[in-house]
Amino acid sequence: MQRKNYILSMVTHKKRAAMAMIMAIAVIVIFGTIMALSLSLTMQTGKRTTDLYLYEQSVLYAKSAAELALLDIAQNGCSNTFDINFDGIYDANVTMRYVYDGATTNVLGVACDEYISYITTPEQNGSVLMDIAVSTNAGTEPIRYFKRSIQKL
Repeated sequence: MQRKNYILSMVTHKKRAAMAMIMAIAVIVIFGTIMALSLSLTMQTGKRTTDLYLYEQSVLYAKSAAELALLDIAQNGCSNTFDINFDGIYDANVTMRYVYDGATTNVLGVACDEYISYITTPEQNGSVLMDIAVSTNAGTEPIRYFKRSIQKL
């Protein structure tokens, strides 16, 4: 009779050890899945942060490009395009079209080639329609920001 008890106790002990092994494997799989998901989320957050930073910089550089283009118009007269490279990372391209009186001359007296409309009174002194495109390839994907602006001359 003692032998039967010994055999029965061994069988129950083996069942408990097998169940513990299955539970340990299940816990490891669950922790591994959670860790893989958290790592994936961390990588996506870093990518989004970088792309958002580059986009916001592009918005600020577009404003600066408009001001630099106005300065160039004031110094050199009419020009149809204006290209700028900021920090070696961002490229800005400004395409300009002018709105002047019938003479189509700017404030410096230089004739403008690209004008889209005439103004009715000479007191308005003209305007410029700017299409500003800022692009960069520094991030994980190319970023391009486009802005259309009307500026008084």
